[in-house]
Amino acid sequence: MLTDMNSMLIISNVLYFLALINPVSKVFILCTLQPPCSRRELVMLSVRSTVVAFLILLVLTICGDFLLRDVFRVDIYSLKVAGGLVLFLIGLTAVRRGRFFEETLAHTSDISIVPLAAPLIAGPGTMTGAISFASEHGIILTLICITLALAINLVIMLFSARIGEALERVHATGPLIRITGLIVAAVAVQMVLDGLGKWIGVYL
Repeated sequence: MLTDMNSMLIISNVLYFLALINPVSKVFILCTLQPPCSRRELVMLSVRSTVVAFLILLVLTICGDFLLRDVFRVDIYSLKVAGGLVLFLIGLTAVRRGRFFEETLAHTSDISIVPLAAPLIAGPGTMTGAISFASEHGIILTLICITLALAINLVIMLFSARIGEALERVHATGPLIRITGLIVAAVAVQMVLDGLGKWIGVYL
């Protein structure tokens, strides 16, 4: 049975991973596909991309620390800084342009693996978070948080058409993307600061 402390840790980190996954960007992408996808295609895209992203994050959660330290000779704090910088650029694009990516995706091929699963769901921030969180709190707790965050994101993706229509009716898409972009940028800055803090603690 989970303790109150573990429950709060799970809730806070589910929200953290959800911010890294950034469901708003998935709603925007799925709503602007050309030509628009059918309900069945939307379900298939959402489910397939979520499963692939989960498998990527599962491998990184279990083996990521080993791969970084023993294979690539990279420390966690270096990955946090690099992942934070990439994530910051994505957030900055959203704040400045009102969209997370420069171009609208064309629905002419299967986009469930690339770019939906990676790098849009299992992106640099999510990958970095999975590896660092697993090294600090253990694999089981990390997988619980990632699974719950992916499940919430999946539900949002499945209703992306309705959500997009509702946001367009009140002209809230642009402001919401910019607000979410600001949150993503703030998470990225915190990730960089955490990485630098650990680096300073090791070398100074």
